[in-house]
Amino acid sequence: MHTQLCIIVLSIKFRTCMISFIKFLFFKMLTGLPIPADSPKLWQKRNNSGVAVTDDAGKDFRGADESEKLCELKYGSYCLWRREHKEKMKDAVVKRMKDLLYVARAYYPSIAKLPAFDKLSHELKQNIQDFERVLSEATTDKDLPPQIEKKLTKMEAAIARAKSCPVDCNNVDKKLRQLVDLTEDEANFHRKQSAFLYQLAVQTMPKSLHCLSMRLTVEYFRSSLDLEQSLSEKVLNPELHHYVIFSRNLLASSVVINSTVQHTEESGKQVFHVLTDRENYFAMKFWFCINKYREATVQVLNIEDLKLNNHYKLAPLHLSLPEEFRVSFLRVDKLSSYQIKTEYLSIFSHSHYLLPKIFPTLKKVVVLDDDVLAQRDISDLWSLDMGGKVNGAVQFCTVKLGQLKKYLPRNSFSENSCAWMSGVNIIDLTRWREHNLTETFQRLVQEMSTEEGLSETTALSASMLTFRGLVYALDDSWMLSSLGLNYGHNEDALRTAAVLHFNGNMKPWLELGIPKYKSSWRKFLNLQNQFLSDCNVNP
Repeated sequence: MHTQLCIIVLSIKFRTCMISFIKFLFFKMLTGLPIPADSPKLWQKRNNSGVAVTDDAGKDFRGADESEKLCELKYGSYCLWRREHKEKMKDAVVKRMKDLLYVARAYYPSIAKLPAFDKLSHELKQNIQDFERVLSEATTDKDLPPQIEKKLTKMEAAIARAKSCPVDCNNVDKKLRQLVDLTEDEANFHRKQSAFLYQLAVQTMPKSLHCLSMRLTVEYFRSSLDLEQSLSEKVLNPELHHYVIFSRNLLASSVVINSTVQHTEESGKQVFHVLTDRENYFAMKFWFCINKYREATVQVLNIEDLKLNNHYKLAPLHLSLPEEFRVSFLRVDKLSSYQIKTEYLSIFSHSHYLLPKIFPTLKKVVVLDDDVLAQRDISDLWSLDMGGKVNGAVQFCTVKLGQLKKYLPRNSFSENSCAWMSGVNIIDLTRWREHNLTETFQRLVQEMSTEEGLSETTALSASMLTFRGLVYALDDSWMLSSLGLNYGHNEDALRTAAVLHFNGNMKPWLELGIPKYKSSWRKFLNLQNQFLSDCNVNP
């Protein structure tokens, strides 16, 4: 199967209005298909948002609604969410009225031109006006007036007589075309509006989390606790297990730490470094001071206050979270069977390339995204022999670098190499420093920016090339991804994965999160906590 687009235009002579109309609809369907490039389309998903994926990898869409598949290609996970929450129309009478109104509008112009049918023309016009008035006031069956059955009977009788009239077939066909175009325009408008509201919902911090952050910030400055207690002995000790989390989300970071600590036998050896920005620093500092995670140590750092020597000049020092990219593929085999596949690829951001400078005394760290959840002890990562490699990562072989060649410099990679993902990464900082990877990333970004201008895909290209030949492939059982977009993960996969990764739009702390996965995430929250209760935090 290869990526292509097949469009066949059928040339057949039709003799009736209905067949002519079907031909028109079929032609609209075919010519409406966008022509894909040889490589997949790629969109960036903003750091704090959550954009979409397919039904199970490569699922055949034979017989599925074409517009739904193209919707996924254009709007991503919004279409998956919409399909999952679609409700059957229960108001059958309203639907029936709309269908009859549609047909009546198509016939009325042709009937109105026939003087011998003035009475029928007047009757159709009156029925159309009655239906429009009723539907402007009623959207459900229960809102309809008591005498609606009589109106339906009158409209059906008028339409039946109109169909028996010697009307010009071309005029009816023309009117049907106009109505279809208007309906398509209206449907597209509402789809775009709905997609925009969906994106707004997944990119906006829930009110409850905003409340929690504000409350904790206020309490930080009110508190008489020693919030600046020294942690230097542990946070600098390279013999301990150090975990790094870049996050602006207090609740998500807490779940990552709690789930990791609950599954280890030696929590006293665990040190968590949460890097955040100035806006969230005080809330996180207070939260991790008043909440204990067994014997683990939690250090909160404001990345904007760090003084790093020789920090690369790409941008001012600020927090950037793991980048997420939506990669969509359109594969066409036959006219009647094509597949749309969308995946989310999460990679390191600019902030990750400061790790050797932020932690100059450490030799190894495990980097965790704030949308992951540990389900078993991940301490085995520290005993892995990576054979001199720098980045231990789960490979993402659904996406090969050859498929991303549009976004990568020519002749700089093997086309069959797999992409790798952030989420859970064991990083050898000693090897990182030996290979000068921070400087390599900086140079690649500058070169790509000079050639094509700084784009959203620069981080993707530079990250893939920076670790070229230096990625140690972790077993797939370490992490199960796409829990923020894929409704179809089976129970066995969910149960056996060491880490669940909620990459995608539908994060577990959002109302739009996928319900069957949210329960796993929620159990690592103490919903009885006074601050959570006061702010009504109940994901």
